[in-house]
Amino acid sequence: MTSTLHTWALRWHVSPAALQDLQIRLGLLTPLPPENSFTNETARSEGYVQSAVRLEASQKGMRLFRNNVGVLPDRNGRPVRFGLANDSPAMNDALKSGDLIGIRRVVITQEHVGYAIGQFVSRECKTEGWQYTGTEREIAQRAWMNLVVSLGGDAAFATKVGTL
Repeated sequence: MTSTLHTWALRWHVSPAALQDLQIRLGLLTPLPPENSFTNETARSEGYVQSAVRLEASQKGMRLFRNNVGVLPDRNGRPVRFGLANDSPAMNDALKSGDLIGIRRVVITQEHVGYAIGQFVSRECKTEGWQYTGTEREIAQRAWMNLVVSLGGDAAFATKVGTL
């Protein structure tokens, strides 16, 4: 249904905000909680930010998924690496892929009018109030973002709703 609505909205030049409002009114999307609806100490943790950003992304027509990265032994004790940009320890040291990865619909103009492509999206979630300090981990996370952006994707740090 959502794809049909997006196609219809494009045909009739309905704004994204109007389409989002319609989807909320039809019960197809859940509105974001008010910014001040969580007040305890843990409400603004990285986990909270991650959940809030995923909800916001979904409301904006994106789909973001958790990107777990690590190494675990298989039943024979051999290490099995998982997650994006984690082919080797050296790669994982140089590039740290985002906590959330996914896709967003983008309408192309001119010769591809009316067609949509999927743009790769990556978000590295941090606690609310976090600021970049240039640690080795943050530098590797920034390197991943630079790679994604250099290839036409969208990658950034996210610290709260609205930093998507």
